[in-house]
Amino acid sequence: MNEILSLAADNLISPIILSFALGLAAAFVRSDLSVPEAVAKGMSIYLLFAIGFKGGAGVAAHGVDQTLILSLIAGIVLSFGLPIIAFGLLRFLTNFDTINRAAVAAHYGSISIVTFVAATSVLDGRGIESEGYMVAVAAAMEAPAIISALWLLSRAGGQGQADSALYREILTNGSIVLLVGAFLIGGITGEDGLATISSFIVAPFQGVLCLFLLDMGLVAGRGLRESRGDLGLGAVAFGVIMPPIGAACGLLLALLIGLSSGGAALLMVLSASASYIAVPAAMRVALPEAKPSIYLTLSLGVTFPFNLVIGIPIYTAIATQIVGG
Repeated sequence: MNEILSLAADNLISPIILSFALGLAAAFVRSDLSVPEAVAKGMSIYLLFAIGFKGGAGVAAHGVDQTLILSLIAGIVLSFGLPIIAFGLLRFLTNFDTINRAAVAAHYGSISIVTFVAATSVLDGRGIESEGYMVAVAAAMEAPAIISALWLLSRAGGQGQADSALYREILTNGSIVLLVGAFLIGGITGEDGLATISSFIVAPFQGVLCLFLLDMGLVAGRGLRESRGDLGLGAVAFGVIMPPIGAACGLLLALLIGLSSGGAALLMVLSASASYIAVPAAMRVALPEAKPSIYLTLSLGVTFPFNLVIGIPIYTAIATQIVGG
């Protein structure tokens, strides 16, 4: 418990968390502070490229082995399975209709790459090593949750279905294409390639992440402020209950696979996070009747800050205690 509290305290006063808090506070007081959309998109491209490239270089150094294959399988299983848990929990905690429950469930089976990036930053700061290929697991977990949620909706009598337009939306989503593409470039060029551009994707990384999270705080705060009528206490409770459930599932599979403490922490973070980039784009095609004010506000306005401030320190401390290292 002392380690969890210590890590939580350290995380709370980190530049990353304080930048997010600044954006959140600015939104709540209705400040005119804003980050131009082009700048925010540029930072997103930078972060995705950097984390993908470093992950690919890590795989090149590590090599493909059984643990890598099992980790990818575990990620896909989690992405398919977590929406089923989320769908049932939403039925118990909220009065959302079937379509909105399915849309929210899809978000909680997929992942938040920014939460993942923040977690890698925390691990690096504490000197905890992790498997470089976890970024490949993150990419593998983006899409299966969408298919799982549509299957749940069809079983419940809804109208959602996976058609060619949806598959194209998933496979060509910019975040997935960039993450996977950068991962492949890093894997091909290896450590030599990483050394060549390290001054671009290593040194500035923390600063760009701070500015990006400032923008995320602004977006999350405005979403919370403008969607009070759509979210009740049950929905907010879901937003903070579901992450630890997902993290527990991730930890179980990490132990079965044999991941390091850092790898286990990252799999817990991936399982606990909720998408607010890839899945909302897919939901516009698959479930246009679902309300963004529900699914986007829950994932970005409730679960994202919960994981950033409370979740990551807890998951990291638990993984360190149970796995060791």
